[in-house]
Amino acid sequence: MPVRLVVDHFQTAISDLEVVHDETNGHLWHIAYPVNGTEERLVVATTRPETMLGDTAVAINAKDARYLAIHGKTVRLPLMDRDIPIILDDMADPLFGSGAVKVTPAHDPNDFEAGRRHNLPLIQVIDGNGKMMAAAGAYAGLDRFEARKRIVKALEEGGFLQKIEPHQLSVGKCQRCKTVVEPLVSKQWFVKAKPLAEPAILAVEDGRIQFVPENWSKTYFEWMYNIRDWCISRQLWWGHRIPAWHCGTCTRISVARETPASCQHCGSAELTQDPDVLDTWFSSGLWPFSTLGWPDKTEDLAKYYPTSLLITGFDILFFWVARMVMLGMECMGEVPFHQVYIHGLVRDADKQKMSKTRGNVIDPLVVTEKYGTDAVRLSLLLGAAPGTDIVLTEERMESSRAFANKIWNASRLIFMNMERSGVSPWITTERDCCQPEKDGLTAPLEDRWIFSRLNRCAEQVNRAVEHHRYHEAAQTLWHFVWHEFCDWYLEVKKLRLVENSGANAHWRNLLTVYEMSLRLLHPVMPFLTEELWQRLASGVADRAETISLANYPQFNQGAVDLQAEEEMSVLQGIVTAARELKSDLKVDKKTILVGTLVLREKAVSVGATHLAVIEKLGGLTLTLGTEAAGVVRSSPEFDLIVQAPEMAEGGGEAQKVRLRKENEQLDKVIAGSNRQLGDEKFTGRAPAHVIDTLRQKLAEYDAQLRKNKEALGE
Repeated sequence: MPVRLVVDHFQTAISDLEVVHDETNGHLWHIAYPVNGTEERLVVATTRPETMLGDTAVAINAKDARYLAIHGKTVRLPLMDRDIPIILDDMADPLFGSGAVKVTPAHDPNDFEAGRRHNLPLIQVIDGNGKMMAAAGAYAGLDRFEARKRIVKALEEGGFLQKIEPHQLSVGKCQRCKTVVEPLVSKQWFVKAKPLAEPAILAVEDGRIQFVPENWSKTYFEWMYNIRDWCISRQLWWGHRIPAWHCGTCTRISVARETPASCQHCGSAELTQDPDVLDTWFSSGLWPFSTLGWPDKTEDLAKYYPTSLLITGFDILFFWVARMVMLGMECMGEVPFHQVYIHGLVRDADKQKMSKTRGNVIDPLVVTEKYGTDAVRLSLLLGAAPGTDIVLTEERMESSRAFANKIWNASRLIFMNMERSGVSPWITTERDCCQPEKDGLTAPLEDRWIFSRLNRCAEQVNRAVEHHRYHEAAQTLWHFVWHEFCDWYLEVKKLRLVENSGANAHWRNLLTVYEMSLRLLHPVMPFLTEELWQRLASGVADRAETISLANYPQFNQGAVDLQAEEEMSVLQGIVTAARELKSDLKVDKKTILVGTLVLREKAVSVGATHLAVIEKLGGLTLTLGTEAAGVVRSSPEFDLIVQAPEMAEGGGEAQKVRLRKENEQLDKVIAGSNRQLGDEKFTGRAPAHVIDTLRQKLAEYDAQLRKNKEALGE
């Protein structure tokens, strides 16, 4: 008995998987059915009084001692004056309600099965439009919910309504339009699913198909082991027509791949094709092979079936994935794919599922026009952690657009300097991340460092993709390209590039890392990287036609340089300390601070060799090795001491006045926070996250106060 949707513009059979159940506050109506030949009344409870007009029996449990005396009797159906039998059936639960259940085979799947067991007639009282039918007597023509009101009133007036009580019930609604579904009896086409499920289960059990994450295989098995016959016909105007023709002469059905000229049974030419169409998911289940020329044995079919990987959301694991496996095994004798990666759903900023009904959908055409296709793609990847849904917000897309702009601006810088230096279009055909070239005895620190970091990035990205941790691949690429290549390597390399220098080692190293970075980024941001790669490689012979066909960079253990990474870490630490000092002192970034750099251990050679780079990047004029008074930033490797600027925001005195006023405000805020945190009544009553936030803020206020006092020399 298929479920049939009651809505004027659909009116089609739908599967159980397409029905969502909402918990709703409803009522339980207790109706007294007079037992013929006695003074007794048999009370039944129902959540849908309008269906009682189609009752054909009342069921009681044979083990329920309360009703032994009425076994085999009949009851009078209220409002319809029709006698219906009392049947014994386990569907009646002695512990629920009165223990007696009304049976309406035409309007409930469970009642339908009971009707088949007891050979009960089917009386349909609600039609496909949700209107009461002629069999509903005086209520014919009414909407089902309006009929409910009138039936309840009539039962009350006739003395049949014993009581009404609140009841929490699960209301089935169409997954797409949220219309309440109405179970009706109708003729539909079915596929016997159990024989299809058995080989599909075995394919996962023996490892021919692997789910990632693996726990989804348990969900797959739970459904497949309990699979029911599949209703594949729909009463819609679009879709693949059912390949069946009804004979107007003998009324039998002919099934064929091509339109038959005559009935297969009687030879009559009076044939009419079945008006129903195939369930969309049946058609979709054929996708892995029907798109490759099947049933013909084409080259595409031989080459691409089976494929290696299917990536999809968990919400269509049964709708689509299981159907593709079953139909692929049946029609091709082989699994359609070897791995299934299951990702979460894309949700809105409030973690709600996107739907047209809620109005919280994001139009991909709008956001790709606004932020760029690659930015939207990157935002999705960054949120695609296994086992979690993707929360997609415009703020995240803005951030990804900024990343794309960062790459574009860095590329412009490279291309402009290539032109000034007379460097021709250039690419490398290397597959493994190679080591830097050198003009002298050793390559510059920044080249040794960036090649080492490039190799680590390639290693992490390849491993993340192999294990389907796409968010980790995106995060790794983001960090390398933005924070290492753009923020540090390019800033140092700008100091090395000289006009009309030609393609020296500096340029060859820079372009090697840049080109390999584009290749690493390509699966994540295909459009931007293709455009930039084509510009870089324009005019280069013996190269791939597109970046997508170029070798994907692989890890090269020999290019990892631990010493370069340690030395660069020291350089970065000194420059970062200088920038933080400027921020703390509220000094303009372009202001050159005078100071002293005291180096220790491994930092000695780094500072001495790369002092000019540190000064340029940090905005400093430094003297090495002498202690001096001033504002200090320290680490195990160095002390950075700078003199407070003589002129900043109106002069030294004005700076001091501003800092002292700020300190007064900080003292008050800190005192207030300490009072709050010292109040046991407040801390015992406030939520934990509020207390944690207060403590975090207090730590920030304390740190800022210390910095201000340090700047004042206090």
